[in-house]
Amino acid sequence: MTLSKDELERMRSLAREYVEEVATLTQRICRVPAPTGSEQQRAAFVTGLFEERGYRCEHDEVGNVYVRRGRGTGPVLLLLAHLDTVFPQDTPLNVRREGDVLYGPGIGDNSLSVASMLTLLKMLDLLKLETPIDIVAAANVGEEGLGNLRGARAAVERYKQQLGAVIAIDGNLGYIVNEAVGSLRWRITVNGPGGHSYGAFGRPSAIHGLARIIARIAEIQVPKDPKTTYNVGVIDGGTSVNTIAASASALLDMRSTDVLALDRLADEVRTIVKTAPGEGLQGVITILGERPAGKIAPDAPLVHLAQEALRWIEIEPRLVASSTDVNIPLSQGIPAVCVGVSQGRQAHTLEEWVPVAPIADGLAQLLYLITHACEQLAH
Repeated sequence: MTLSKDELERMRSLAREYVEEVATLTQRICRVPAPTGSEQQRAAFVTGLFEERGYRCEHDEVGNVYVRRGRGTGPVLLLLAHLDTVFPQDTPLNVRREGDVLYGPGIGDNSLSVASMLTLLKMLDLLKLETPIDIVAAANVGEEGLGNLRGARAAVERYKQQLGAVIAIDGNLGYIVNEAVGSLRWRITVNGPGGHSYGAFGRPSAIHGLARIIARIAEIQVPKDPKTTYNVGVIDGGTSVNTIAASASALLDMRSTDVLALDRLADEVRTIVKTAPGEGLQGVITILGERPAGKIAPDAPLVHLAQEALRWIEIEPRLVASSTDVNIPLSQGIPAVCVGVSQGRQAHTLEEWVPVAPIADGLAQLLYLITHACEQLAH
């Protein structure tokens, strides 16, 4: 399926025509709550949007929504656009448009991507482009926070025997994620006897023990290359100001682009948790999430195509490392990249915003990448 110059120009023209439809869809999707672990309402809404466009949806046990375009057999190109957001169910979703800018919690991360994926299938139909292999579009769950990429895991497993490549739609236009930042999320809990702050003074406090652990973690020296990081993001514990704490916990995030560096950091933290709390206290680790690291070479065919697509719309591509849904396929040696549609700002805040104008280039980029990737995978 080699596209002519006229077909490529028609692709760009159609992308410009559908900017407003994508902008409207993005706002509609963003108004439906979808905290990680409770994406059902948005999944149902997106299912309805697919069905309005004549597509038959399938669902899996974790909550992903799937649409398959093609013959229904043979290899597939999997598109992923995650449904979930970082915001709690009761977050006020003040979604609005001011001139050329869309505002709202999760508007770019990832409502715009879901809207774009929906519209891309429609555009392929209007262009009468029958790809040589099937496209599976998955609106998936569990990308954010402690979702542990469960939606991407389920989607990759579902199509593993047919899977040619994966393209995730997320992030900013101009960037290509070809390297997956691996991460470990742990809850570290310290337990002790507890007691009255005056009457039982001298008994070990779980809070004091946890503080010693955190202080020791803060002293760990990690490499700059491969970039390796850690962060204690939440602490909790105790009963009252005059109670020796019987339990205290902290949430720890550890990341690296290198599997061995992440393993070394994890081993060091395990030793600290075991030895640092102090006499009479016990440290316990609970694994909350594991995101595997992985990468695809800069000169791999799919990465080359992603770069070519951006240069076609006169944007110089940048290859970056990030933690996205493509962690799963990349960790399994499956060709995968993650690309964006616009230039979002203030992600994960209530004032997140994206400009509308770049959507035209973002859609064109995706049309080019998807159609050429299908052709590449067919040979």
